[in-house]
Amino acid sequence: MKLKLTKVRINKYKSFSKEQEINIDDKVTVLVGKNESGKTAFLESVAKINYFENNPFFKLNVIGDYPRNELIRFKNSGEDTEALRCDFELSKEMLQVIEYDLGKDVLQSRSFTYGISFMGKTHWFGLKVNERKFLDQFYQRFSISEDLQSQLRNIRNVTELMQLCDVKRNDTVLSQMADDLKTRIYSKAYSWSNPIKGYIAKHYLKPALPYFWYFDEYYLLPTRISIKDLKNPPKDDEKLRISKAFFDLAKIDIDKLLEADDFESYLADLEATANDVTNYIFKYWTTEKDLEIKFEIESIKETKDKILHIRIRNTTRRITLPLRNRSKGLNMFFSFVVWFSKVKNMVGDNLILLLDEPGLNLHAAAQADLLRFIEDLSIDHQVIYSTHSPFLINPAKLDRVRTVADTSEGSIVSDMVLENDPDTLFPLQAAIGFDISQNLFNNRKNLLVEDPTDLILLSLMSGALKAQSRTGLKEGITILPIGGLEKLATFLLLLKSARNSVVCLMPTGNNVKNKTKHDNEVFDQFTNGKSLRFYDQFVSVSQASIEDLFEPNEYALAIMSAYGAKVAESYKPIPEEGVLLNLPQILGREGFDRLRVAREIALLPNLNQNISENTFNRFEKLFREINKLL
Repeated sequence: MKLKLTKVRINKYKSFSKEQEINIDDKVTVLVGKNESGKTAFLESVAKINYFENNPFFKLNVIGDYPRNELIRFKNSGEDTEALRCDFELSKEMLQVIEYDLGKDVLQSRSFTYGISFMGKTHWFGLKVNERKFLDQFYQRFSISEDLQSQLRNIRNVTELMQLCDVKRNDTVLSQMADDLKTRIYSKAYSWSNPIKGYIAKHYLKPALPYFWYFDEYYLLPTRISIKDLKNPPKDDEKLRISKAFFDLAKIDIDKLLEADDFESYLADLEATANDVTNYIFKYWTTEKDLEIKFEIESIKETKDKILHIRIRNTTRRITLPLRNRSKGLNMFFSFVVWFSKVKNMVGDNLILLLDEPGLNLHAAAQADLLRFIEDLSIDHQVIYSTHSPFLINPAKLDRVRTVADTSEGSIVSDMVLENDPDTLFPLQAAIGFDISQNLFNNRKNLLVEDPTDLILLSLMSGALKAQSRTGLKEGITILPIGGLEKLATFLLLLKSARNSVVCLMPTGNNVKNKTKHDNEVFDQFTNGKSLRFYDQFVSVSQASIEDLFEPNEYALAIMSAYGAKVAESYKPIPEEGVLLNLPQILGREGFDRLRVAREIALLPNLNQNISENTFNRFEKLFREINKLL
């Protein structure tokens, strides 16, 4: 019976000086923002709603948590401030249990709000109950006379019923009702004016509040562990606490280990536990799989202590190194699973995970593994995590993203679509761009062109030819604008890893002679020099671009639509010279926009009537050539 967190309201907490509400996703919520924007502060604040252990750091503290520039005024005011308020939604199973106890339709709200203040007060809002329905079903438990029934008809709530019971103490049935209510409801309820609400809140909702666990990468397992120090590790020493969690997971008695002379059984337990953890990790850790964890115990007679040394063995290279010499990413994964298992053993599955910048030291590919790991965690636990890495953002689920920005009004959390700060949005833009590029690069057949104008016109004419049952670009070919022939070598190197087929179609002005020696070597290596085509091969113009495949009057019509009749009249194409050689002279180099004219061609109401047969023939010839190469 779980409660689902749906919304958090934060007010007057560290950098959050302005009250605001943040919607929480059913599974994963991602906080994206620059350093010092307030991401960590938000995660810490949410953890203080109901932390899984009695840790002073995760309790509201006026000195440490109230906005510093308002602290003196707040302390002198003598007032209290509700710093955090969370909306929770009841599961169907919990609602059924409450209805079985109190009666059907007594609880009339599936959600409620729970808040905490700096002075340690808790607040409950949103609970709606129908006491009349409770009483109607409650009376059925007793044998009620007609006279008593007439008296009960005027009773509107439980408080009035208890008052009646007190007045008529000698009535046996009313006495039974009073005893039943005291035993079942009042003894298990908060002392509220509405005892049914107080009972539901105290008996059902408070025990069901999810615990919160905050984790950052500093909870790392050390290489060298003093066993004596593990007996009572201080709460502020995270290395000792994670080490203690590992020993608890292995069910090792520290006192017995300190007295032991033979460590074999303890090493066996540690290694068995480590194997379970690493087997779980390697479902997600694809970077290296030839690693195993080894342990050594050293006895220190002078201090009557034992030292545990943790090393990582590479089974391929047959070498071992201290844990600290391995990547922080693997250590983070291992430490997380150990501590997570410990926390679950303490509080069960009713846990919300708050991960602060997970995978900060991971390679991009390993961050993709971590993202998969988080998705699997969210099956059983809501996860809220912060990041500024584009590789930890799922571009298919951007509705989960909340941006965090540091403004003149303090930290502000908002939905992605409302964010205006380009630096805050950069990881999202990078994630989307990477996803688009991956989709393009994963395509097996790529036609590289100069810019979006080529993409629009080639796609347009291909579709028009196919509509006439003629030859257009065959299915499966992706047109990829690369910005010119000077970028070709870079794109070929990127596309090489996917073993793609590549053809490059360029304006004749982008002459192959302009390429560097390195560019020529790269191009020859990946295409054997056979997959580069220029537009002048399909039209009798010396300096041809895609615009020259259209008849002059067709392109003049598009120019008139884009720039007006005066410019169109000034445009007089010179035979055997390309459009792009003389048209910019009319408008000026900065004034001519190829894309603007291409858009007008695309908007023609009937392409077949406005485009000549000669133009269609030239494009069809080009498409046949491209199809043959790909």
